[in-house]
Amino acid sequence: MLCDIWGVVHNGLKAFPAACEALRLARVNGASVVLVSNAPRPNGFIATMLDRLAVPAGTYDAIVTSGDVTRTLLAERPGARLHHIGPARDIGTFDGLDLTITGAEEADLVCCTGLFDDEVETPADYVEQLTRLRDRGLTFICANPDIVVERGSKLVYCAGAIAQ
Repeated sequence: MLCDIWGVVHNGLKAFPAACEALRLARVNGASVVLVSNAPRPNGFIATMLDRLAVPAGTYDAIVTSGDVTRTLLAERPGARLHHIGPARDIGTFDGLDLTITGAEEADLVCCTGLFDDEVETPADYVEQLTRLRDRGLTFICANPDIVVERGSKLVYCAGAIAQ
């Protein structure tokens, strides 16, 4: 069974007990439960987050994220000079990869994991920078295609809004 995480298992602030129980029961009845997420971070980061949000152990078998796919794409570019657009909390996405994090002017590749500060910024804050990067013809990897997500009762922009 594939199950989305954000908005289904939790809302960014707390787990949804009924969803967690449904997944647990699916596993008890023989289903393998794979959680999928557009989160730009690798699955280990997400497992830690699920623990923090009180998603019970035994709720799922595996997690696959956009961050996992992003790492696979970046691994195909050994030695790349990467410009990261996104918050510091996402820098672990690049751990162990053969690349160098650089400023925009030195980069030959761009990876966007989100807004630097999704509490106050909007995609409009990135237009000038994105125009310069596009004009240089750099490959742009969007590590989270979501446009917005709910964080509690608030909508916040994601990397997909910048890529758009």
